[in-house]
Amino acid sequence: MKVTQKTFASSAARAAKDCRIFYFCGPDESGASDAAAKIASLITTASGPAEKVDLTGAELKRDPVRLADEARSVSLFGDKRIIHVRATGDDAHDAVETLLQSPVSGWPVIIVASSATDKSRIAKLLDGRADAMIGMFYLPDLKSIASSVRQAADAMGVRLSDDLAERIARSASLDTRLARSEIEKLALYLDASPQSPCTANAAALDAVCATHEDDGMMPLVNAVLGGETRRIPAELSRMREQGINPVGLVLALERRAAQLVQLSARMGQQGNVTVFMQQESDARRVFFGDRPDLTKQLTRWRGAKLARLCERLVMLHRNLISDSRNGELVLAQGLAEIARAAAR
Repeated sequence: MKVTQKTFASSAARAAKDCRIFYFCGPDESGASDAAAKIASLITTASGPAEKVDLTGAELKRDPVRLADEARSVSLFGDKRIIHVRATGDDAHDAVETLLQSPVSGWPVIIVASSATDKSRIAKLLDGRADAMIGMFYLPDLKSIASSVRQAADAMGVRLSDDLAERIARSASLDTRLARSEIEKLALYLDASPQSPCTANAAALDAVCATHEDDGMMPLVNAVLGGETRRIPAELSRMREQGINPVGLVLALERRAAQLVQLSARMGQQGNVTVFMQQESDARRVFFGDRPDLTKQLTRWRGAKLARLCERLVMLHRNLISDSRNGELVLAQGLAEIARAAAR
């Protein structure tokens, strides 16, 4: 079963019941993550609470048998399990192939693969199987994310106008996870709930929500991916002064890396990055204001180096979530490493 953003919602309930392997990929990593969370929620609603087992593609690449073992195993207390895999590209291919060869159906496996598409080797393994769902999530547009923001806000008892929904979508850089976090803060500020809804206004939004990414994050994103190591200390200082969320910054870096993956794939064997980016700008696939930075970054990040960047960002994201107390230090070290790699 193959789905996209438009068809996922109508197919999710049936897939959660009939499928045992879920593979979500594409440049919209937040959309793929939301789909994974939705499937896990549907499974637990139908069959009860389940233990969440987190694995990475790098772990499975080192030990391809582990995924099948985890999917077949039972905890000491007999709890149900859902296996969650965060992969980069096709690094979990051998593990998925081993899992499919197992005669035991096992626990559900949900894979979110950054830097991958529905034409990847894993997707080809799953294509045509009745027990598998493949979801391809493209970068969303402002209108669709604003609609999702309003739906999420309605569920929390926060009434939003179209303008405020679009403002939240822009401030979250079209990332539904960040947008949901902003709505949760707004609901808390307004003391809103589904039983006691409140109407939000611009003043409430100013009081609790983040500034637009372009105002805070993109200068640091461009400095890091452009290899401008001397700018990093000043940009990190500005980030602290403006209260920019470290996880939000890494999400912005992940989205830019996903854009570079798309551009690199379209460019293929063309040798002149400047000419290619001019063509992309002329075709309006790239905003003309972003073209200089993207040209510089695409020159530095190609092929295996770009794949390693995506994997490094995923690990940095996970480290920030697991060690929030030392978030600024973890972020500074990670960004410095990436900037030095870009400068080489």
